[in-house]
Amino acid sequence: MAAVLFVSLARSDTYLVLPFFNLSKNSNLDWIGESLAESLQEAFSSEGLMALERDDRVEAYRRLSILPYSLLTKASVLKIGQELDAEHVIVGQFDVKAAPDPASKSRGSLQLTAYLLDLKRMREGPQLQESGALEDLAALQGHLAWQILVAMKGSEAPSEAEFRHRQPAIRLDAIENYTRGLLAGNPDDKHRFFTQAARLDPHYSQPCFQLGRLLWKKKEYKTAADWFQRVVPSNAHYHEATFFLGLCRYYSGDFAGAEAAFQLVARAVPLNEVLNDLGAAQSRVNSTEALENFRKALAGDPSDTAYQFNVAYELWRKADFRAAADGFRAIVARDPNDEQASFLLSRSEKQIGPRAGDPRTEGLERLKSNYEESAYWQLKAVLQPDKP
Repeated sequence: MAAVLFVSLARSDTYLVLPFFNLSKNSNLDWIGESLAESLQEAFSSEGLMALERDDRVEAYRRLSILPYSLLTKASVLKIGQELDAEHVIVGQFDVKAAPDPASKSRGSLQLTAYLLDLKRMREGPQLQESGALEDLAALQGHLAWQILVAMKGSEAPSEAEFRHRQPAIRLDAIENYTRGLLAGNPDDKHRFFTQAARLDPHYSQPCFQLGRLLWKKKEYKTAADWFQRVVPSNAHYHEATFFLGLCRYYSGDFAGAEAAFQLVARAVPLNEVLNDLGAAQSRVNSTEALENFRKALAGDPSDTAYQFNVAYELWRKADFRAAADGFRAIVARDPNDEQASFLLSRSEKQIGPRAGDPRTEGLERLKSNYEESAYWQLKAVLQPDKP
């Protein structure tokens, strides 16, 4: 592929990294191609680029009936990029050569080649290469990621020293276990691989995030919280991990801790769902700020009945019965089967306030567990392209 330098890129551009193709004859090394895609995506996201998540790419492969780890033609790459509305795609290949000395403890030498494709302008970017010992995979991935950042961001890219400080090298066996966890087909295998990765390298926070997600789905909130707390601020999933940390604390009864977690996220990513859940935690600790945050969430999406309910519920708790009744009435008009809203509408109309210890009226705040940070940054980039 011919080398053509990129021009400056719009903040709203979306980047897609595809698994690198395995040129070796050993299919057991396919995980390296997945690791490259994951590490590059993580590095780009951490540096402020809008890099698509692995789940998006896997779904695109499924919809287009493309087999994982197959050698992609330019036409296939174009289809995948268009399917995911990506402006820039990074594809590549790798090869592993056996160590020349059979007695050596080395697992061989690794050669990487990456190609940058600008789908928006329909042209190719520079071809980048790395080579070294397989044991140095983390360092090779890191240097390749930095080279690509320089090619994409030019003078806005960090120095290599700054980048490496934010992207510490990880043990090869930890990377392998983490990647095999991503590829595993069932939760038990995923848990085993991720736990091993986290044990092998305590500085590796990616498996901590994945373990938190697995345990969250199993409603093991306290254990999930322990893992989410280990995700470091430099990780691209830090705010998402902190959001779910807040939910875990909330469902474990630690409402003050939940409030602190949601506040941290809200300062950086003021999504409607974050503000709503912050309001729910504040409501539980009787903070006067709860109603304000519920209203902010509702202002962001006036059609969401959960936000409508929480505003009305907080008004009812504050004995503002007329405003509460208006809110509950609107909810019941949309959903006559909403028993909680109907019950509280009746209470509001009769001006009957909260009674301590009444399970029918205590702790009814409605939380959100969806977290769409990428959508927030994309919208902000479109509406405020000149702001960081």
